[in-house]
Amino acid sequence: MSKYYHITTYGCQMNVHESEKIAGILSGLGYESCENAEDADIVVFNTCCIRENAENHAFGNIGMLKKLKARKKDMIIAVGGCLTQQIGKADVLHSKFPYVDIIFGTHNLGKLKDYILKKQTRKKAVIEIEEDCGAVCEGIEPLRTSYPNAWLNITYGCNNFCTYCIVPYVRGRERSRRSEDIIKEAKYLVSLGYKEITLLGQNVNSYANGTDDISFPELLKKIAAIDGKFRIRFMTSHPKDFSEELAKVIGEERKICNLVHLPVQSGSDKILKAMNRKYTVSEYMDKIGTLRKYIPDCAVTTDIIVGFPGETEEDFLQTCELVKTAEYSSAFTFVYSRRDGTVASKMEGQIPEEVSKDRIMRLIEIVNAQTRGQSSEYVGKIVEILCEGYDEKRKLYFGRDESGKMAYFSGTADMFGEFVNVKIGLANGVSLFGEVING
Repeated sequence: MSKYYHITTYGCQMNVHESEKIAGILSGLGYESCENAEDADIVVFNTCCIRENAENHAFGNIGMLKKLKARKKDMIIAVGGCLTQQIGKADVLHSKFPYVDIIFGTHNLGKLKDYILKKQTRKKAVIEIEEDCGAVCEGIEPLRTSYPNAWLNITYGCNNFCTYCIVPYVRGRERSRRSEDIIKEAKYLVSLGYKEITLLGQNVNSYANGTDDISFPELLKKIAAIDGKFRIRFMTSHPKDFSEELAKVIGEERKICNLVHLPVQSGSDKILKAMNRKYTVSEYMDKIGTLRKYIPDCAVTTDIIVGFPGETEEDFLQTCELVKTAEYSSAFTFVYSRRDGTVASKMEGQIPEEVSKDRIMRLIEIVNAQTRGQSSEYVGKIVEILCEGYDEKRKLYFGRDESGKMAYFSGTADMFGEFVNVKIGLANGVSLFGEVING
């Protein structure tokens, strides 16, 4: 008789890839994936606590399983991820949702198999949150779901302690995987036919910092030397560690996409200092200049927080000016989310919600205008697109160019997972539309 699992994932690409690892563990235990929690024998919530909305969403969805659990007493409910790793949150979860069977943290994901087997032999809940992040856990074979793209961790944790961010507290201090393990995995992914590999880390630029392993630019060069046609992306870069050497390598290696995500967070030196970002606006813009010196057509994306404690209208307008000057291809904009346990949560000058909402809407208008303008420049050009799927609603294939622009196009053959040349005929906001040429 078949056994089924269902995973709900919150948060960033790091969590998406960790859910692939959870799926790999469950698959190894003989479980198959299913679309709905109602059909599952094991339900796993892989949580995120970076923003309050994600945490509230997780609590709401866990609460919705109370009646289902009462009907299916043998069903196992497991909760892991960043939320559980916060001090005291495991106790809150157990108290609020006593029907949850397994609660585990970010540092002990590798033990999920043991927890499941233990729970199957006892009634008592299995709760284990390891405070020490320990060594990097190798050997978990993920069940990948994102072909033709593949995620590849190179670092875990963070040492930067930005005052608004809870990551160092729930992900631990920065640890780097050994370069030989990363390169071996990259070669394996290429041999399986993956066409795009995204290297993941809270701060990829500081890879192997303080060890005798190779640097991040050297790692990129070694991965780019692997035979085969594929793309390399990476995220996220911290501006303070972005080097001229890295810009040179991106410019020299054709397989590395001409796209860099470089979060600025604010255009005000006062706010950057309060955030503990360790760079000034001038220093940040120097990094942008270096990028475009070696890669003139480099697309730059960013993250921006508005409404940080103490942000004045002048600070906000400085951020708007930076956005215009940097000419981002796109930006992920957020209203500051107060997180317990961070330095910023105790700062004076918390910004009223209505002020933050007004500012982010004005910022989004600027960002969208820039994005539309850059998209319009594609019209009439031929670009190489990696076909990532088929949109049933539009009846068109879709995929991205190396700069991350999404394009939709028609085709008679199955182009999924293939590189195709597309002539762009229309730019509609952030999306491009065209037709395949030369096949």
